[in-house]
Amino acid sequence: MMANATTTALEVPRRLRAWVRAREAGTATLGAAVGAIAGLVIAVMGGIVDSLHQMFFLVPPGARLSASAAINPIPALLVPCLGGLVLGLAGLSISRLGRERFIDPIEANALRGGRMSFRGSMIVALQTIWSSGVGASVGLEAGYTQAAAGIGSWLGRRFHLRRSDLRVMVGCGAAGAIAGAFGAPFGGAFYAFELVMGGYTAATLVPIGIAALNGFLVARLFAPLPLGIYADAMGAVSGRDLVIASVLGLAAALVGITMMRGVALCEQLLERTRLWPPLRPALGGLAVGAMAIVTPQVMSSGHGALHLSGMMDRPLRMIALVFALKSLASVVSLGSGFRGGLFFASLLLGAFGGRLFGAGANELWPGLMLDANVYAIIGMGALSASIIGGPLTMTFIALETTGDFWLATAVLIAVIIATQITREVFGYSFATWRFHLRGETIRSAADVGWIRDLTVGRMMRPDFHTVQRDTTLEAFRTQFPLGSTGQVIAVDPDGHYVGMVSVPEAHGIETGLEKPVDALLHHRDTVLLPSMNVREAATAFDRAEAESLAVVDSAVSRQVVGLLSEAHTLRRYAEESEQRRRELVGE
Repeated sequence: MMANATTTALEVPRRLRAWVRAREAGTATLGAAVGAIAGLVIAVMGGIVDSLHQMFFLVPPGARLSASAAINPIPALLVPCLGGLVLGLAGLSISRLGRERFIDPIEANALRGGRMSFRGSMIVALQTIWSSGVGASVGLEAGYTQAAAGIGSWLGRRFHLRRSDLRVMVGCGAAGAIAGAFGAPFGGAFYAFELVMGGYTAATLVPIGIAALNGFLVARLFAPLPLGIYADAMGAVSGRDLVIASVLGLAAALVGITMMRGVALCEQLLERTRLWPPLRPALGGLAVGAMAIVTPQVMSSGHGALHLSGMMDRPLRMIALVFALKSLASVVSLGSGFRGGLFFASLLLGAFGGRLFGAGANELWPGLMLDANVYAIIGMGALSASIIGGPLTMTFIALETTGDFWLATAVLIAVIIATQITREVFGYSFATWRFHLRGETIRSAADVGWIRDLTVGRMMRPDFHTVQRDTTLEAFRTQFPLGSTGQVIAVDPDGHYVGMVSVPEAHGIETGLEKPVDALLHHRDTVLLPSMNVREAATAFDRAEAESLAVVDSAVSRQVVGLLSEAHTLRRYAEESEQRRRELVGE
């Protein structure tokens, strides 16, 4: 009774629900609210992390941990180590509660029609806050998007939105979060289109665009410190820079692939040690702390270090050292179990890598005189595109950061090369690579969940005809005259499936009517299971060259529970595909 009362109290009035569901303006209004909430999420999470840094590392108010010139070795070692232990113990406790697996926005939109656990999203956000707060080299963007998208999904369910509109609310949350975090409304919108929605349509433009703009405005209004990317004055970009940018894109792809594989390798190595799970993030935190003693830029998300005007003037040896240690710290942090993302780290590392690339090219060919700031921005976009995906997202972030269209063109070339090389050689972005390690097959947020939902159990006919395998052909023909049905399922005395009998074939035989129908059985070893999806069923029909197949409860007991035809399967698939198409274009 208490649960029902709570649910009723959270329900939106029916008239308001009807207005939102019936009008595109209603969806856009709700998306705008989700974007504004995303801006507040950024302000709150960023403020908490800054407070943790001030408390644990004695960072002065208004300063950032990763922008520190030096750090006290004692908290640098102890805080990430003990913080990792606390995170590991909390994760162990959560796993023992048997809660559902945490779903991120990409997986929610690809497989679950935009349904995300509100509680799970808040837990992930808190874990990300703690991970960054104790100095682990992880980005807050994962927590921003998880919390904002989770709130968007929760609000959408309160309004009883359709599957397609619920997916849009998840995209609105992600768009507002990224737009506010990077000060890039276009970048936030295209992050949602490319990575969370799986594509751009006219129907999603308005709600996601407004959400990105609101996320940007609210984050700027309430965030205690600006989070955007800052760049020094840019030199002029010429035609030769467009060519050289493609080479930098290739190098960025190789670095990105190495980092993504490095995270998986770190996880595997720690798994093989059989170390108690809570000790793994503690060990990773200790390693990050040791690197932070050398350079504090490896700690936390790297917001402070992203202020390029302060970093690009450092000696090349120092930049190379920070690049190497930050890469290693990010791999170790995520591989050991800290929560967070690689977005901020990839931007910082790309900027350093671009600076090193430009300096190296000038050494090899002094006449080039490449501008360090230009190649820092190009490298920033290229490496992020390789790791995160979303070439247009990175291009718009570069454009909104610099306001230079020619530079944005060079960035676009680099991110196209980096993205294509990563897809050809590696095949995944960081998010979809993590899905692959879990056994999932999705490579984007394109809605394929309806295919899994359209199962054989939902499509099969429960009314079917059976016959004992030892029934004579004459008796069979009497029981099933021509035109009564097309296929009959044969079973043994215990009711187990043994094959299919074609009624027209049985009536076409002129001799041997006293023989059992067992001699006429087809598809003895081919059956369908209720859990199979429509694609698996279609594949089974194609391989067996069958018009109809029996559905059994399991491959072991083979008790018949239904019958499914190939024609009905293909018709249902076509109907659902058309429905998804209509939803995408807003028809």
